[in-house]
Amino acid sequence: MDAFPDEKLLGIEVFYTDEPGIGGRLRSRPEDFIVEEVPKDIPEDPDGDYAIIEVRSRNWETNLLVREIARRLRISRDRIGFAGTKDRRAITTQYLSIYLPKEDLQEIRIKDVDIRFICRSKKRIGIGDLIGNRFSVVIREIGLDGKEAERRVKIIEESLREEGGFPNFYGFQRFGSLRPVTHLVGKEIIRGNFDKAVNLYLAFTTEKEDKMSREARLRFSRERDVTKALLYFPKHLSFEIAILNELVKGKEPLDALQSLPKNLLVMFVCAYQSYLFNRILSSRIKRGLPLNEAVEGDIVIPLGRYGEEKELIPVTSRNMEKVNRMIKLGKAVVSGAVIGYDTFLADGEMGEIERKIMEEEKLDPRDFIIPEIPFISSKGGRRALLSKYRDFSYQSLDDSVKMEFFLWKGAYATSLLREFMKCEDIRCY
Repeated sequence: MDAFPDEKLLGIEVFYTDEPGIGGRLRSRPEDFIVEEVPKDIPEDPDGDYAIIEVRSRNWETNLLVREIARRLRISRDRIGFAGTKDRRAITTQYLSIYLPKEDLQEIRIKDVDIRFICRSKKRIGIGDLIGNRFSVVIREIGLDGKEAERRVKIIEESLREEGGFPNFYGFQRFGSLRPVTHLVGKEIIRGNFDKAVNLYLAFTTEKEDKMSREARLRFSRERDVTKALLYFPKHLSFEIAILNELVKGKEPLDALQSLPKNLLVMFVCAYQSYLFNRILSSRIKRGLPLNEAVEGDIVIPLGRYGEEKELIPVTSRNMEKVNRMIKLGKAVVSGAVIGYDTFLADGEMGEIERKIMEEEKLDPRDFIIPEIPFISSKGGRRALLSKYRDFSYQSLDDSVKMEFFLWKGAYATSLLREFMKCEDIRCY
């Protein structure tokens, strides 16, 4: 089943299931989307330089929350580590590390944020330092009676369970649901077009963006006056204002970009890689190649206690039977390329898909070496094509459906939920 136009802009071109969805809307209120991070074991050490805290927040995006905590503590945001970013329109629980050698953690009071000290540790929490996330989600405004909604959910869930999971697409929030621009900025960055990257970040808009932001971006597109733009850009566009401030000082676009948080700069490149991966995964599904079974030329990733191992296994006619036995036992997954300067590409039909998309994008792997901003260069890697889920349950309520489930790290809840909802308007997610 073909995806909708908004999704295709993000490389998500198909649905995995054919049953009509229940429609509806996510995040009508923050309480409808509850996420609890399941961390890896944190080694406790009373003499450690890092304070480990549990943060429960309502309506806070992780990057903005980290910036606010840093501001309250009067420290650099680089001293705060976290395992994964969480969306704003949600109630989330996650774990942060704060570099505070020989210094007690001060009391931090932020609206809609509860902070609990856990322990001290010698280990910083970094991206990926989690097992997964538990979700409790309410989908409202479905427009179906309870029995029909449950019937559709049951059919879709049985289909996904039979396939062993759902397509491991990078979710909408990776790109910006209302303004999918991060991958477009990333594409210009890897090509060295920093002026175009800055222009896109400041001026790109869609009809889904709020009126004030949209009007500011459209006006800037017409006038190109950075001094005036500082007067009318709304205050909530804080990253855009940071860039404008640098441009007003006469800084070059490359320097202005680097006024943004490091993790946001990294995200631009990651988002473009995510778009490419989504296209690769979409192409495999459209060709009718399995996601839960290896074919000759595939590259398989073994699974360990905490998920994917570093070792890669090329699939040949000699080892295919053994590899597929591992996949059925849940000890390995078929992968797709996350294209970078040192990505190991597949052979066979999967290799054709990966190389064709690189050709269409006019990509050379070395493009992901970015000498002007070295820390955002990316060697790439491989990513599972299929994501498993567990502890799935559902219940129909008044004009809504409640779902609960667990996802391993790296998987997006919206990529699972879109199979059940199948909404044409991306804002419903």
